[in-house]
Amino acid sequence: MKLPLFIARRYLFAKKSHNVINIISMISVTGIAVGTLALVVVLSVFNGFNDLVKSLHTSFDPDIRITPSEGKVFLPHTAAFDELRTMPQVASFAGILDENVLLQYRGKQDIVTLRGVDSTFEATTPVKKMMYSGEFSLHHGDIEQAVLGRTVAYKLRVGIYFLDPLEVYLPDREAAFNPLNPTASLSHDYLYPAGVFSMEQSFDSRYVFVPIAFMRRLLNYTAEVSAIELRLTSGVDEQKMARQVQKILGPDFDVRDRYRQNESTYAMMASEKAMIYAILMFIILIISCNILGSLAMLIIEKKSDVKTLQSLGADDRLISRIFLLEGWLISLLGVATGIIGGLIVCFLQQQFGLLGMSGNFLVNAYPVRVLWTDVLSVALSVAAIGFLAALIPARYVKRFK
Repeated sequence: MKLPLFIARRYLFAKKSHNVINIISMISVTGIAVGTLALVVVLSVFNGFNDLVKSLHTSFDPDIRITPSEGKVFLPHTAAFDELRTMPQVASFAGILDENVLLQYRGKQDIVTLRGVDSTFEATTPVKKMMYSGEFSLHHGDIEQAVLGRTVAYKLRVGIYFLDPLEVYLPDREAAFNPLNPTASLSHDYLYPAGVFSMEQSFDSRYVFVPIAFMRRLLNYTAEVSAIELRLTSGVDEQKMARQVQKILGPDFDVRDRYRQNESTYAMMASEKAMIYAILMFIILIISCNILGSLAMLIIEKKSDVKTLQSLGADDRLISRIFLLEGWLISLLGVATGIIGGLIVCFLQQQFGLLGMSGNFLVNAYPVRVLWTDVLSVALSVAAIGFLAALIPARYVKRFK
């Protein structure tokens, strides 16, 4: 062990003549440990929520969505789309047709997005795993059915075992508005509730799934769709595949992978995580100022030791390194304690869900996922702050002599 580190370690754990130095050093260690623990736990919780949001979008959004660059609908029966259907990377090719409608049930009304889906979507959608009641079934024999978001069902007081049908109203594309009889310009049809899904508020309060044939009949379409949803086989790179699909279809279509479909959501979560990281790091920076005080007091106390070392041939550089390492050891001790404590808290939360979430949410406890890149980033950042805090008094050690 090198001499400066050996002496710094002895100073760290040795009893000082002035108890206040020990107290300030312990405050520094405790503060850095608590700040580091908070960083590890908070960043891990953000990772957990990020995974939760991604899992929700995975259930609702496809790996790749294709929409027209201009207009609302298109016909997916060209050679380019036939090529996509036969690509080995494509596990399912489903057409959808969306439209905002007025939904009425027993006198209660709500504006929703009616999403018409085909049999491929019905067979492969992960929404089946998110059913709150009933089942994801859009046909019962010849009877057309709907699957509603939980919030929509709550607003309309829909029960899947009730016998009354849902009433759907939307403007007729081909009918002229008649002020004397406004209802004549509306398309109107019925279908029955089959199930209620529950994922996330923004989905549950907006979407209702219906057969695509029902939507085409309402909108007076034949084979048009508003989007094509591709789900890829396992292991296929979404971004690379999206670029390949864009090349096949050309500029007339907008091809988006899962990230681009929810770019604002992911960007917002990343910025929130960065802001929390910056705020907690600033708090640690303030706490690290205690190192300056404890180190300055230690230098004053060890005047006689400094003179002894100088008489033995130690130069100012060696003495500065001793006190620099002393201050840094205080920081590193806090970092190690905080990281170990943070990992223990995250492990206990993962295994036992110690901190629950109030209200009606998808999970009962705060989700947690530890990323070693986050742990390494926290360790390096806090250690760097501690080093800088110790560097200031250590560089001016000769002024205390």
